[in-house]
Amino acid sequence: MEQIHKHTHAASEHEAKAVSDELAKLCILLPHWIEHNGEHAESFREWAGKAREMGLEEVAQRMEEAVGHMAACNKALTAALKALEEG
Repeated sequence: MEQIHKHTHAASEHEAKAVSDELAKLCILLPHWIEHNGEHAESFREWAGKAREMGLEEVAQRMEEAVGHMAACNKALTAALKALEEG
């Protein structure tokens, strides 16, 4: 005997839940990434100094360049977080 499916699933309800879950994750991840990148930048800066002390000027410069890229990354992530918070 064939079973008849008598109710409908509101796809939008499932999609809304998925979006809500993803949004909640993003609200957690963005600040985490910003903080984590800041920690990396500090470590890069510290090790750039050590590289310079060892006479590895080019290494130090490249690491300082990475610090600058990390700052640019955090600027973009911070703007993303602000946009998310503003809705």
